[in-house]
Amino acid sequence: MKNAAIKKANPSKSHWRRRRGKQAFPNDAQASNVQPSAHRETLRLLSQIGKPESTDFVPDEFQVEAVELLSTQDVVVSAPTGSGKTWIALQAAKQYLAAGKGVWYAAPLKALSNAKYQEFGDEIGREAVGILTGDRKENPDAPVIVGTTEILRNQLYDAMEVGRDLAVDLVILDEAHYLGDVDRGVVWEEVLIYLPSRVRLLLLSATISNAQELALWLERIRGKPCAVVHSDVRPVPLNVLCQLPNGQITPFFKGQRLFPSVAALAKEQKERRKIARQPEPDLNVIVDSLRTFNLLPAIVFLKSRSDCDAAVERLDASPLRPDEDGFLGAVEEHLERYPELRGRSQVERLLACRAGAHHAGQLPAWKLLVEQMMVKGFLEVIFSTSTVAAGVNFPARTVVLLQSDRFDGRSFVDMTATDLHQMSGRAGRRGMDNVGFVLVAPGRYLNLSLMRQLFLSPPEPLRSQIAINFSMVLNLLLSHDPQGVKELLGQSFASFHEKSKKSRTVKLKLVEEFQRHLTFLQELGYVDASGAPTFDGRWAAQLRLDHPLLIAELIRGGELRSLDPKELAAVIAPFVVDKDKAIHVSRHVWEKTKPLWKKFRGMVMRLRPLIEQLIAHGFPVPDIMFWPVASLFLWSEEVEWEELTAHIRADEGDLAMMILRTADHLRQLLALEDVEPAIARAARSSIDLIMRSPLI
Repeated sequence: MKNAAIKKANPSKSHWRRRRGKQAFPNDAQASNVQPSAHRETLRLLSQIGKPESTDFVPDEFQVEAVELLSTQDVVVSAPTGSGKTWIALQAAKQYLAAGKGVWYAAPLKALSNAKYQEFGDEIGREAVGILTGDRKENPDAPVIVGTTEILRNQLYDAMEVGRDLAVDLVILDEAHYLGDVDRGVVWEEVLIYLPSRVRLLLLSATISNAQELALWLERIRGKPCAVVHSDVRPVPLNVLCQLPNGQITPFFKGQRLFPSVAALAKEQKERRKIARQPEPDLNVIVDSLRTFNLLPAIVFLKSRSDCDAAVERLDASPLRPDEDGFLGAVEEHLERYPELRGRSQVERLLACRAGAHHAGQLPAWKLLVEQMMVKGFLEVIFSTSTVAAGVNFPARTVVLLQSDRFDGRSFVDMTATDLHQMSGRAGRRGMDNVGFVLVAPGRYLNLSLMRQLFLSPPEPLRSQIAINFSMVLNLLLSHDPQGVKELLGQSFASFHEKSKKSRTVKLKLVEEFQRHLTFLQELGYVDASGAPTFDGRWAAQLRLDHPLLIAELIRGGELRSLDPKELAAVIAPFVVDKDKAIHVSRHVWEKTKPLWKKFRGMVMRLRPLIEQLIAHGFPVPDIMFWPVASLFLWSEEVEWEELTAHIRADEGDLAMMILRTADHLRQLLALEDVEPAIARAARSSIDLIMRSPLI
């Protein structure tokens, strides 16, 4: 028996009437009269659309070269998205496995790690592959391990502490351009610096313009040759189109210049400075055009989560019925596994429009549904923020761009060439498309001149994002004296890729930052005068968290020792929230969590002297808010997800991420079993309480 959501989503004919919303699609009356059309030059490009003939797989030259070189040296592979970099990793893993050697495959995201675990298991055999992602630990002693880069870094810390070698012979770092990520690049750099030189290294990325510089740095710090294998040939050629305000689709380029009609529009933008007053393109017109000219499926990148959700709600229904090709059954199968998704309006819209929204504000189970339906070919359109551009593997025939800026977590900034390469890399499906397309749709947020510049530019060079933090300092002092740590920091990519004079400056700044952190740790008693971690410093080093000193202070003060599992999860939650946004909670929540308020205030008072010290010394501190405490306590009480989200006015994805990150933090407390057994026991129970559907 199909559920109510499915029944509702298999609508009567009256439901399939065209629907438009005024806010999402301005100029509605005018836009409804726009008819899809294409310039004759566009028609020539569109004539290339088709599916390539099925042939036996033959590896490309660069793939064969990378595997051969890896037998004698480290290798950096820079090749376009979809060109077959995973094939290189699989071949290398098979060869090492056949020789009785171990392999570690590190990916930046848990979702990508899960996908690669499935892929490697299919190719190599389930018994030979394990996964480690923090919240997933399966077959950890397997010869081939797939996991997140943070887990690999932590294993290197542990190996250095006890003076043993890492039990692996090949490390593969996927999405290696994360080395330049502002927030997480430090982890990639740490892995590259700490990894024993005897371990072979394979780096894979689609966007490394300074791969040779990266290889030279690796040669210097590892003392062994490192080859660069580069390919700029897309397996599926890319054409760039532009949809003008009158609805006509033209080529974006004529040679390296803008196509005349696009150039005229760019000139108007520049001279009249009316970009901000231009109406946004009507997404229904865009989708109609894509359907008319056989350019679906498509990924449409939008500015915000709310824009993505609004686009789905106001999109016209697809002419394809949901029960025509097994789509209904595939969605129902997913809903049986994740029943909390039933009855949601977006399920109805998914089925009616063959379209879905995909962004960080949604439940992991919903994003998984959208991803799976896209991969299986059931969806025509995905509306997404830039999260799809990195680490999620479901390319489309066409990528649509409506803005030339992006949100960097703090403000809107101009898109970079790297951003554009990541987004456009999703266009064209290998083995399914002869050609891929990027459709640029000018509006108030899209600067045509900037887009031209970005399309013609290579990705920006990777730049080091190494930064000193307390967790790093404590862990390195477990295996190095202070002078040894300073020498290690001198091997950073930051000190290598600057000119000689600046290089010395970079080294000095890193050493100064290390010394500043070291001195502060000595003042607090975590490190002794000689630079060796004290008893407290040794267990605090196991707290590989964003704010280890704050949690360590609560442990030292006995604040966590008497908490039950629900309370422990609740008081850890404020330390995982990286945004200071206040979230509204209902009166019901305040009443329900009133007993926790006293414990929360006590915790804050306990931390106040340390926070004041941190601020006085220029170290960052989080805003410690009560709403995460209330949220985790309520969730620990085993309320249903619908009840939680009804009372906590946060985006579901943010709420889910907070709970998952709280679980990650609680797992760090498990390492304290010998020192604080009561806290470790409570942490284990806390994890069991909060890791439940719809989060797993």
